[in-house]
Amino acid sequence: MIYRDAHHHRVSLYHFLLLAGSRIKPLQQVHCQIITSGKTTSLPLVTKLLTSACAAKAIIYTRQLLFSIPNPDSFLFSSLIKTSTKHSFPRDSLVFYRHMVHCNVECSNHALTAVIKACASLSDLGAGKNVHCHVIVFGYGLDLFVQAALVSFYAKCNELDVARKVFDEMPQRTLVAWNSMISGYEQNGLADEAIKLFNCMRDSGVEFDSVTMVSVLSACSQLGALGLGQWIHEYVNRNGLYVNATIGTSLINMYGRCGDVIKAREVFESLNQQNVITWTAMISAYGMHGYGKEAMEIFHLMKLHGQSPNAVTFVAVLSACAHAGLVSEGRLAYASMIQNYQITPRIEHHVSMVDMLGRAGLLNEAYQHIQDMNPIKPTAAVWTAMLGACKMHKNITLGVVAAENLLAIEPHHPGHFVLISNIYAMAGQMDRVEMVRNVMIQKGLKKQVGYATIEVDKKTYLFSMADTSHPETDTIYRYLDELIERCREVGYTPAFESVMHEVEEEERVHALRYHSEKLALAFGLLRTEEGSIIRIVKNLRVCEDCHIAFKFISVVTKRKIIVRDKLRFHHFEDGSCSCLDYW
Repeated sequence: MIYRDAHHHRVSLYHFLLLAGSRIKPLQQVHCQIITSGKTTSLPLVTKLLTSACAAKAIIYTRQLLFSIPNPDSFLFSSLIKTSTKHSFPRDSLVFYRHMVHCNVECSNHALTAVIKACASLSDLGAGKNVHCHVIVFGYGLDLFVQAALVSFYAKCNELDVARKVFDEMPQRTLVAWNSMISGYEQNGLADEAIKLFNCMRDSGVEFDSVTMVSVLSACSQLGALGLGQWIHEYVNRNGLYVNATIGTSLINMYGRCGDVIKAREVFESLNQQNVITWTAMISAYGMHGYGKEAMEIFHLMKLHGQSPNAVTFVAVLSACAHAGLVSEGRLAYASMIQNYQITPRIEHHVSMVDMLGRAGLLNEAYQHIQDMNPIKPTAAVWTAMLGACKMHKNITLGVVAAENLLAIEPHHPGHFVLISNIYAMAGQMDRVEMVRNVMIQKGLKKQVGYATIEVDKKTYLFSMADTSHPETDTIYRYLDELIERCREVGYTPAFESVMHEVEEEERVHALRYHSEKLALAFGLLRTEEGSIIRIVKNLRVCEDCHIAFKFISVVTKRKIIVRDKLRFHHFEDGSCSCLDYW
């Protein structure tokens, strides 16, 4: 027992609740004293008891207490809903909220804000919409805290149009609302919208915080918007802001994914605090650029510094080995993951292993790895890695096996049919190519539209194949034609295998010449200073012909060209590529 006689000690029951804190046994003892002293009708006491029990994670006990109270008030419900949301009991927050509505207790903006956050945690769109209706009925439609919570909720549920409507209707936008909307765009792959909104935020004079910076840096990473990413980094330095592990990781990812791995390393070295996430980010940055040896050096340094790698770290390590052809190192890392760190391989590790072995031409070993994956079943990603390796090394037999398994899992994915068609085309089996194309037509499947982006003067420009939407189209096309002719003079020959095999040669030349990445490159060369680096982001894998052409263009223009495609980075300089044609 905490005490014998409350009057003797001249302290209140409320004070003993404070002393009990979030420890369930002392709380239960105080609860007994509340009952024996006849204070069960004291709502301040009961409210403190309930919220303390909830904070102690005694959620069943909390429920029982609540439903035993005859006349709970608005403050009790608001406190309990806020506490249950804060301590990660979102479902119980909804239960408490519904009980409040059932009891006809007046709702507060605090309760509504908390329960909307609970709905966001659960991604429960239906429940959140019901609460939104209550917001309007109870007259809280213009409350800034409630509106900010609604923006966050709809963004979390991928209802970005509704989130933006609520956001636009806010009479005064809070920092939370700005952050929620920007984050919602970024997390749903709409990085360009995230950056546009951030620019509006800056123009509005709103001071942003670390949450804003992390979201915008991630958007920059998606788009390859190095200029804006550098501006944020300069802002941090200029204002003497502390770069914690979260912001540091975001900067490493941004520089890495925007093509400046040297700057990523500088940020990494400057951090006062390095955790498993920052180490993994640096390994990943080197890996995606094809700098496998550097990635492995960081991995070894990580272990020397006493930082244990996690499952995500090993995905980054294996991916780095795959892109650099470091098969022996990859095998050792995979074995170490299981034996030394007791990490059970996930599907991502298996994909990386198949990719690594397949790229190295060890197709039989890659196929055997798939066979030995039990109890995990191979996913589409595993068979896609296998099929890509078969295409690279022109192994038709295993390619067909991979294709059949892939289509059994994802029969409506157009990219798989394109890969299979290419496999048959390389084997000269044009009747099968025609068959695959006919199946695609019957199923109404179309190839994913390719596009390339380039940042010039801190503005991002997007190009698609044979794009004529740009106001400088005529100039870009003329310059690109001249560029290709200069390349031909020094040995460039178009790789017709990169386009459909059944079209006429003249059509193939046209289809190859005006690929999105070539148009972006021509525009970049026209609009940037001589000698500066060109950086391009491609949403698909760079095609064989563009890869060849860019090596020649790097020679005739004496410019370094960095391309980030769906899989990795390519650094073109003086006629060669950092991937050593291994991609």
